[in-house]
Amino acid sequence: MTVKVLIIEDNPVARSFLCRVVRESFSDAMELTEVGDLENARRQVAKFSGNPQDNGFKLILVDLELPDGSGMEFLTELTGSAAIKIVTTLYSDDDHLFPALQCGADGYLLKEDRFEVLVEELQRIVRGQPPLSPAIARRLLSHFRPASSDSGTMPLNSGFGSLSSSNAPFSNSRNVALDPPPEWERLTPRESEVLTYLSKGFTIKEIANLMGIKWFTVNDHIKSIYKKLNVSSRAEAAVLASKQGLV
Repeated sequence: MTVKVLIIEDNPVARSFLCRVVRESFSDAMELTEVGDLENARRQVAKFSGNPQDNGFKLILVDLELPDGSGMEFLTELTGSAAIKIVTTLYSDDDHLFPALQCGADGYLLKEDRFEVLVEELQRIVRGQPPLSPAIARRLLSHFRPASSDSGTMPLNSGFGSLSSSNAPFSNSRNVALDPPPEWERLTPRESEVLTYLSKGFTIKEIANLMGIKWFTVNDHIKSIYKKLNVSSRAEAAVLASKQGLV
């Protein structure tokens, strides 16, 4: 199945550059859609609105400064979308970074980074990690470290599935519940299989190969598992699954 990607960037040179980055990052068959403003972005997303087969965009790259509005506005409109939403921008300051994450961005990349760096960061999706430019990762570390000085740990969550628009991004990890939440029985056979592989330490790409499905589909299963088990990382999911005999 072809993976649909939407790239929203008003600069033609930067747009072409990002297309190259995406194609280099993944081995999946890609169908790239390029737009230069919010109006056309909304039009493209609307084509798949209400489609029960959910065959819309799986990955969306969005610039923050567009001719007809802000990319943050578009991120907010995408709340609840299954797409992985990555900001691609030149801005690395807190005034852009944190509002973008609060609006539902699943990652934050700087277009000024080298080609190979962007490819490496985008590939983190397949490993179940949020794609963050090195400068952005350092800024997040700097921002959160003082708040975590008592415990010596940094409240960043490395599980990509935990970065959803419905949760505050990069929040402190919750303790694993000792009693199983009532939703756990609703895991589908596919979700149970994914959870088993997660518990054994397989990456998203490895799970996709083992199950014969796309890594985007695996990521969707992981998001559903996190929601049903009321956890926010693969470590929490693995511990809870082991304690409750789910795997």
